[in-house]
Amino acid sequence: MLRADAGLITWALTDGKAGDELQVLSVAEALGLTPEIRRVRPKAPFSWLMPWGPVDPRERPGSSDSPLAPPFPDLVIASGRRAVAYLRYLKKATGGRAYTVFLKDPRTGPKAADFIWSPIYDRLRGPNILNTLTPPHRVSARRLEEARARPDPRLSRLPGPRVAVLAGGNSRHHRFSDEDIARFLRHLSAVAGTGAGLMVTVSRRTPPALRRALMALTVEQGGFLWDGAGANPYVDLLALADFVVATADSFNMIGEAAVTGRPILVFEPSGGHPKLDVYLRALKDHGVVHPFEGRLEGRPYEPLNSTPKVAEAIAEGLSRHRRALGLPDIALSLETP
Repeated sequence: MLRADAGLITWALTDGKAGDELQVLSVAEALGLTPEIRRVRPKAPFSWLMPWGPVDPRERPGSSDSPLAPPFPDLVIASGRRAVAYLRYLKKATGGRAYTVFLKDPRTGPKAADFIWSPIYDRLRGPNILNTLTPPHRVSARRLEEARARPDPRLSRLPGPRVAVLAGGNSRHHRFSDEDIARFLRHLSAVAGTGAGLMVTVSRRTPPALRRALMALTVEQGGFLWDGAGANPYVDLLALADFVVATADSFNMIGEAAVTGRPILVFEPSGGHPKLDVYLRALKDHGVVHPFEGRLEGRPYEPLNSTPKVAEAIAEGLSRHRRALGLPDIALSLETP
């Protein structure tokens, strides 16, 4: 048996979209691996044909700055529809030696990869597919405990109950109207008015008007807002929270918050998506989420974290794959839940 660091070549294959790449890197990290980051950038007309392909000829091996330049991987973890054709190309180029993994629905069916993770709100099912409620991510029980053991002084000074506020922003399916922003601020002001300590973080998608309003609120109420200065306290916010308020525009944020075991209060801006309804309904059935209406409600629950489960399934599949090819097995250092 070989150690993973003794020659296992691993690629993280995406088109560079932050959410997709984060999920891929999260799974690789849970496997104890440091992958090479390979980003595909197919141009028209080939980008129009994704995920069915073919690969843009300008990005095939041998081309300048090709994302498929050898040595080819033993394990490739991919996400994003533009990466599907490239994953298929690698499988063929390695004569089937590479073990291929795809995160989320590839839209081309179960044969797109050796192993596929797909959320339960997608309809994709099959013997090589693992469906879980929450998505893979980098927040783990270990990281939360480490943050609690060495609390960020910017947050630990705040009064309890502490409320982590995870503010997303405009997306393909959601928009923060002026009324949404006003409603969100009214609810947060009501919570702060009870004496709770607000710990706020915003994203790159947060509209400037919402960002300014949240900054003014935290100044007025003596809370905390991370403005990009200093170390990002995202995990610390979750670790020290008694409650979490999250906007509904990000499946990942809600999934990350579910690792805490703390009640999650979800604010829904304008818009929506049927998959989000399924996701939130399932989390509500587990006692995880509640609508945010300016009150702190809900009870602690058994923390949810699908990342170790996804990593374990990949490790088992990789081991079977290598044995079937007569290759040495690989010892992976799996992260505990």
